Amino acid sequence: MADYCEADVPSQTGKTAFVTGANTGIGYDTARVLAERGAKVLIGCRTEERALAAISKIKEETPDADLKWIELDLADLSSIKAAAENINKEPALDILVNNAGVMVPPRTLTRDGFELQFGVNHLGHFALTGQILQKLMSTAKARIVNVSSNAHKGGEIFYEDLTAEKKYSRIKRYQMSKFANILFTYHLQRLLEKTSNDTISVACHPGGSATELGRHIPLAFSILLAPLSLIMNSSAEGALPTLMAATHGEVSGSDYFGPMKWGEMAHSAHKVSTDPFSRDQDNAERLWDLSEKLTGIKYDFGELS
Repeated sequence: MADYCEADVPSQTGKTAFVTGANTGIGYDTARVLAERGAKVLIGCRTEERALAAISKIKEETPDADLKWIELDLADLSSIKAAAENINKEPALDILVNNAGVMVPPRTLTRDGFELQFGVNHLGHFALTGQILQKLMSTAKARIVNVSSNAHKGGEIFYEDLTAEKKYSRIKRYQMSKFANILFTYHLQRLLEKTSNDTISVACHPGGSATELGRHIPLAFSILLAPLSLIMNSSAEGALPTLMAATHGEVSGSDYFGPMKWGEMAHSAHKVSTDPFSRDQDNAERLWDLSEKLTGIKYDFGELS
């Protein structure tokens, strides 16, 4: 089997995709390729200036690309609600890519009082997905793609200190948020399977990619990681697992995709495995219930069997 590449992404003509954090990095390259293949792509971004710059850049290569900015700040539940209302005005939504994220910043709280990494990377996307779920479920064979990280391995949910008031470790909180992405993906798929709907929930990770996501990494740690830059993906190659999850013909619910080489650090994309602890259904249900309580978003699946 040949290595997976952008040329393997099939036509997306007639489809609509929403990509969070689509103005830069992996989100940008995901949006770019989907637009090149004919999809209408909704660009989730906090500022109009950055969104329009990304749209302009994509149109330089694909002048007839169908692109639209959706204002979205995942650190603000009111912004997420407004974005969801705009998305729900679309006739259909075939693909949701929950891509945006923050990585190892100084301890910060969201507008709603959540620790920033957990608040944006998990709770923000949880709230967004719940508010556009009916639009996805009303579209045939829709896909929800959650972008996690290899860092989810070894992650845990600090239920007794969610806002990191007692202790804040940048990397452990990042791991927590990415572990939450996987728990969310699996539990969402379990709930979808209890319906007669064909929407699926899948996940992916980009490996090691040189993007703006690492801007908060301390200088000393960056120096230690410098040798890895020789094998790290570009953002375009880092987007391949996302594109495979979103468009490949042979994808099933709960599948997880990542790079092929260097311990899933770089190159192409294929199906990979998650941490065994991410299959803990009791933990997933606890996180789900907590997420609904914190965000105030109750998922509506219709009648569950």
